Amino acid sequence: MKKIILILFLTMNTMNSQEKLPFYEITEIPNEINSTNLMVRMIEGLGFRYHWATENITEKDLKYRPSKDAMSNYETIEHIYDLSNTIYNSSKSLPNIRSKKKTSMDFISLRKETLNNLKLTREVFTSFNDEDLKNVKIIFQDKSRKYEFPIWNLINGPISDAIYHTGQLVSFRRTSGNPIPKGVNVFLGAKN
Repeated sequence: MKKIILILFLTMNTMNSQEKLPFYEITEIPNEINSTNLMVRMIEGLGFRYHWATENITEKDLKYRPSKDAMSNYETIEHIYDLSNTIYNSSKSLPNIRSKKKTSMDFISLRKETLNNLKLTREVFTSFNDEDLKNVKIIFQDKSRKYEFPIWNLINGPISDAIYHTGQLVSFRRTSGNPIPKGVNVFLGAKN
């Protein structure tokens, strides 16, 4: 029975590593500078960094936490997933409904869903002109209240927070002995 489980795990892991997830690289530089292209590039930069920060991550990496009070890498990945939901919902001005209930997902699903949320966000923003972008609202809602914020808060809030936490993953992987793959160039948005 243990052999069957091991074979299934290895097969699923191999299949997942063969599936090309979004943000393996960043798209070509756009021809013009405008608000929409800048927002798209921020999402692509986050997606690219997250893609490589989570590529070939091990169980040891996922469990790593720098101190007993800090989040583990897995908990950080869950948080980035939540942020990616907020980013995607906000791109469509959909409410982000706070829930105390945690989503229980395995790492492979969290990674894939986070990257897909960012891909969908990029697609939404790519279809916008500057006026559309100006009208985006970040909406937080609970049972009794609703809060709305302009798109600026998306930049210094969830997007910046996700970039920050992605950097933590990179640092913690290095600390736990499994740095990100060689050849990843965040400046060029490509892997050599």
